[in-house]
Amino acid sequence: MNREEKVVCVTGGSGYIASWLVKFLLHHGYTVKATVLDLNDPKQTEHLFALDGAKERLFLFKANLLEDGSFDSAIDGCEGVFHTACPLFCTNDSQAELIDPAVKGTLNVLRSCTKVPSLKRVIITSSMASVMFDGKPLIPDVVIDETWFSDPTYCESIKHWYLYAKTIAEKAASKFAEESGIDIVTIHPGFVIGPFLQPTLNVTVEVILNYINGETFPNEIYRFVDVRDVASAHIQAFEQASANGRYCLVGRVVHFSEFLKIVHEQYPALQLPEKCEDHKPFALKYEVSKEKAKSLGINFIPLEVSVVDTIECLKDKGFLGV
Repeated sequence: MNREEKVVCVTGGSGYIASWLVKFLLHHGYTVKATVLDLNDPKQTEHLFALDGAKERLFLFKANLLEDGSFDSAIDGCEGVFHTACPLFCTNDSQAELIDPAVKGTLNVLRSCTKVPSLKRVIITSSMASVMFDGKPLIPDVVIDETWFSDPTYCESIKHWYLYAKTIAEKAASKFAEESGIDIVTIHPGFVIGPFLQPTLNVTVEVILNYINGETFPNEIYRFVDVRDVASAHIQAFEQASANGRYCLVGRVVHFSEFLKIVHEQYPALQLPEKCEDHKPFALKYEVSKEKAKSLGINFIPLEVSVVDTIECLKDKGFLGV
């Protein structure tokens, strides 16, 4: 593949995963058309324009997930689209703040894709949220893989609207792609950590920071993956002709107490929480299959490396004093 002649689009280009994706695409010689919500907000643009190759091959476009045709100009002339834009949380109205942007936004992007004859493939950033939540118990002999699908009725019943939004958005995208003949691949990362390029805290790294600074830790299993592996997987899923369907991306499954142990080993001066937030037995670990992800050439960055790089980034950007 002659990358130097390839033009691709990254939606939500200022985000955590998307910023690394833009960085890697530029490094590989691609011309990148990235969308942001506000072209006049330096927090959305400056870190992107600072990337190597940005001056020559990065073009930013204003786009909104809920505006019909908003992505037409950014996607026009592209061979690939990486749809990463999606809200992660809501404050008041789950329908308006989470569900509509996830579902209608994805369909809006895909409709723009149908207008572009040069388009070869769309890579959609989904989540393990749309894979593993169906109410079945997650116990040590369970291995989750790409054949699993979250149950929207279950997600709705537990009122976890992010899970629900990602689940129905994936279903809507698959149906639209089948009807319109678009080749889509979906990437399903776990809990993403690692260094961040944007100047603001993203949701997952902020969760880690809050627990490091907190008094208790959650009695939960975390499915960690490094942001750089997630970005690399997107590019491989676009470049490999054989790539298809869904890809789970989880480097390591650990109880949060194990995560804190790794942090403590690397940063003994940090005052980490020692108490669990409840008195129940620790949640049991399960596994997430790496087989299909490895077919993309992904050799997962060790969690210990991701932890150090995350904390060093938090220190460098002034969010954590050690």
